[in-house]
Amino acid sequence: MGLQEYDIEVERDGLDTEEMTLNMGPQHPSTHGVLRFVVKADGEVMRKATPDVGYLHRSIEKIAEKVGYHGFMPYTDRVDYVAAMFCNQSWAMACERLAAIEVPVRGEYCRVVAAELNRISSHLLSAASMTLDIGAATPFFHAFREREKINDLLEELCGARLTYNYMRIGGVAWDLPPGFVEQTRAFLDDFEPALAEFHDLISGNKIYVERIAGVAPTSAARAVAYNLVGPNLRASGVDFDVRRDIPYSIYPQLKFAVPVGRGEVGTIGDCFDRYIVRMREIEQSVSLVRQCLEQMEPGPVLAKVPRKFRPPVGEVYVRVESARGDMGWYVVSDGSEFPVRCKIRTGSFAAMSMIEELSRGLMLADLVAVIASLDIVAPEVDR
Repeated sequence: MGLQEYDIEVERDGLDTEEMTLNMGPQHPSTHGVLRFVVKADGEVMRKATPDVGYLHRSIEKIAEKVGYHGFMPYTDRVDYVAAMFCNQSWAMACERLAAIEVPVRGEYCRVVAAELNRISSHLLSAASMTLDIGAATPFFHAFREREKINDLLEELCGARLTYNYMRIGGVAWDLPPGFVEQTRAFLDDFEPALAEFHDLISGNKIYVERIAGVAPTSAARAVAYNLVGPNLRASGVDFDVRRDIPYSIYPQLKFAVPVGRGEVGTIGDCFDRYIVRMREIEQSVSLVRQCLEQMEPGPVLAKVPRKFRPPVGEVYVRVESARGDMGWYVVSDGSEFPVRCKIRTGSFAAMSMIEELSRGLMLADLVAVIASLDIVAPEVDR
């Protein structure tokens, strides 16, 4: 963070002070990607922090129009490389809805198993990096120890640990490999005590709680007005989850709760609520994976889809509950092998728009906590 210039002179109590303009990023470990913030501050108090985005723009929506429906699947991993399974799934669902393709039941279960494991992995990264940004190093290693085990499982499933390219139009590329069910159950049996240990280590830690409780609260009305989604929306007390309220895949056959912020240690919708909602969602994802493994029955995992995929003329908008919330894909077909238009709606882009308002009146050090609590991932902002 370096001093760039002095801006406005302010007279206060007979003293002449100067408002500073500070630069945070784009290469800064606490911005969680290639992001830049222009901070106006009076001493240690921020007047505002304005996001300056675009450093990671890759025209990925335009690429969809050039590589075709099947060819775009590997590119979807790059929309959110922390939770790529949801990007795979939503693109596949958009294509399937355009062409009225029905995914085999076992294929849907494979999708949910992969997605919920990825949600646990993503939320672990969010919690780990948030504690590290604020100054607690030990929880980072505890969370990453468990995240590596999930990466091992996903690598066993699809051969990749980050950009999976696992799902296909019509289902998934491969069935669960031999021994995967037993390995996953063994992981979950070990993970639940480890998660309780993480809660003991940090969720009730006096220093950590006092550091983020009451910081940057967002009311339900303001969260809706800014179009926040996912854990950021639910942390403000809004009880909405796409999996339950706009059901898709086999989620209607599964039982799960939707955690919401309660302001239990601070104010509803503060940084702590955004943190704890993600931790409680991890617990629900563990339950969802267990239910899928219990309910799965043998069968095909991929429908028959032509290699030259030409969906009928039409348009579709598909929504899934990604790790960062309501992810929407708008796709337009003209009947050819290439979509006419692809537009992606992401949770990080909506959250980024709120930082300028949230930052007013906060201390400079609190900006790091706000960015981490919103769980912003740079490629979701720049598409």
